[in-house]
Amino acid sequence: MPTAPIVSPATLHDATLFASAALVFVLVSYLFPIERRRGLLAMAVIATIGVAALYGYSQIVDATGSRTVAILVRELILAVVAFSVIRVFMIFVLQTLLARLAVPRILSEFLLALLLIGYALFRLSAVGVNLAGVVTTSAVITGALAFSAQEMLGNLWAGISLQLENTLRLGDWIRVENVTGQVVGIRWRSMQIATTNNETIIIPNSQLMKDKVTVIGRHGEDRAPWRRSVSFQVDYDLPPVRVCAVVSEALQRAELTYVAREPKPVCVCDAFEDSGARYSAVYMLTDPRRDWATKSEVLTHVFAALARGDMPIPFPRQVVELRADPRAEADRIELAQKRALLDEVELFAPLTPAEKDSLARRLQFAPYVTDDVVCRQGEPADSLFILARGTVHVVSEASDGLTRHKFATLGAPAYFGEMGLLLGAPRGATVLASGEVVCYQLDKRAFDAVIQARPELAVSLSEALAKRQAANQATLQQLDAEQRARHAVSAAAEMVRKIRDFFGLAS
Repeated sequence: MPTAPIVSPATLHDATLFASAALVFVLVSYLFPIERRRGLLAMAVIATIGVAALYGYSQIVDATGSRTVAILVRELILAVVAFSVIRVFMIFVLQTLLARLAVPRILSEFLLALLLIGYALFRLSAVGVNLAGVVTTSAVITGALAFSAQEMLGNLWAGISLQLENTLRLGDWIRVENVTGQVVGIRWRSMQIATTNNETIIIPNSQLMKDKVTVIGRHGEDRAPWRRSVSFQVDYDLPPVRVCAVVSEALQRAELTYVAREPKPVCVCDAFEDSGARYSAVYMLTDPRRDWATKSEVLTHVFAALARGDMPIPFPRQVVELRADPRAEADRIELAQKRALLDEVELFAPLTPAEKDSLARRLQFAPYVTDDVVCRQGEPADSLFILARGTVHVVSEASDGLTRHKFATLGAPAYFGEMGLLLGAPRGATVLASGEVVCYQLDKRAFDAVIQARPELAVSLSEALAKRQAANQATLQQLDAEQRARHAVSAAAEMVRKIRDFFGLAS
């Protein structure tokens, strides 16, 4: 009874058909850019050589003495042809047709493994191996292997999920727990992260699925600079507005290689510490690999800016000195400045030097920064503000709270809010700080002792108040000087009555 040939005509036909299909895929791929067809031609050539080897082997196989060896050689040649054809098919579909989808490498490798396993099962069945019997008799072994490989399978599925979701990509900078680095490899079992210390950290894919992962330098799906900050302290003697302005200007003028120009680097006041106010220089880093070097560069510019602005950096220290308290001298200087400021206020011209000295000791320090509301229109009031440094805008607010009309801009020295101090009238306008502003506030309780000791001040104060009110009235802008004076005289009598009532003075 004649034996079946080692290489049947049907096998040769199928191998030739598949190799021809691979060549067709290669020819079609030439319609696409060259970067989409890398590896196709090489695999097609290997498939063609495999088919040729199969034809040649079919002619000489009868000369061999062992049929088992002949079958093994045949299957080896078929495996080479199958692998080449499968690779051509996958490259053509995933890298050529679906190139824009950027199919993850781990997914293509997984599909290749599945196809090769499917081919192996097909060939085992073709040579007469009973697969059902093998599976049945090896059930215990299969279960044991599956149980022992569950962690490996978990890492595999986690890696595929990460790749399919496109959560992490090659080149991304990420932070996992206390590890920060760049993704340089995504494998079946793990992900490789290269740190700036020239270390490569291997993290299992399953851990990445369980832990919180921070992607650095990415805003959603778009690349973005990485916001960084460095902290420093400055003495409390220096106002935060000035420190922030000086440091921000210095950083924006500096040529910082890896700091984005937009948004611009800025300095913000961050906290108040024991030794001084803490500030943060905030900047956008364009290259995470330069984090340390750029941080040092920014700190260098901050130090130079503070030195130019005569802004000392405090440091913790404990010194025991037997000397007079310097705060007493500082209080004396401040009191002298307040006293000199009162001489500039026309409203207090009728007061004696002693009365001004008393008021100076009762003035309350009130600093403001840009866009601070010193007082708001309609608020209850019983105090006056003396502008010692800076500029404020006096505005009128409409009933809707949105529309504003500027009345005036006051520069130091000046005063406002006198109607609240002398009459207890609600604020007639809103006053906004423009830049750094220093005011001193005088309330009714501080002024009460002065006017109670000399009630006749009500008359002179009312005259000054009436003159100023008349000058501020929009309806009097067209009146001549004589009419305005007559109006002020008539208004002064009413002011005297209101002042006496507010301070409880006898008529």
